[in-house]
Amino acid sequence: MIPGGPRNSRQIEQMMRRMGMTTEEVRDVEEVIVRTKTKDHVFHAPEVTILTVQGVRTYQVVGRPEIRPRSAGSLAPATPAAAPAAAPAGPPEEDVHLVMEQANVSREEAVEALFQSKGAPAEAILLILSRSRS
Repeated sequence: MIPGGPRNSRQIEQMMRRMGMTTEEVRDVEEVIVRTKTKDHVFHAPEVTILTVQGVRTYQVVGRPEIRPRSAGSLAPATPAAAPAAAPAGPPEEDVHLVMEQANVSREEAVEALFQSKGAPAEAILLILSRSRS
């Protein structure tokens, strides 16, 4: 509840600016996926707003999720063109690219480190970096 009673939207926007808060709507969002270890929460055509308070950005997603269990197949790249059809399931492409860039290694080394670290990109990077220093 806002002290001082009801206010119009212009007054609220001015008050938010004085407190260092800004909001920004993200337009044309097709899909948002929130992944946990066991499930994917897939929001189709959600409303997404970014709230920035003192430099910290918070994303608000509004919509009804479709909740799917995660399986070994869901770890494969989302687009069939990104990988051959017979390729075994592996770590997410984003994680592979992150490890490749941060540790400056080949794709094969990045995938191997991700398997050894049970899919944790930060641990995979540290594993590779610790090998190169010894």
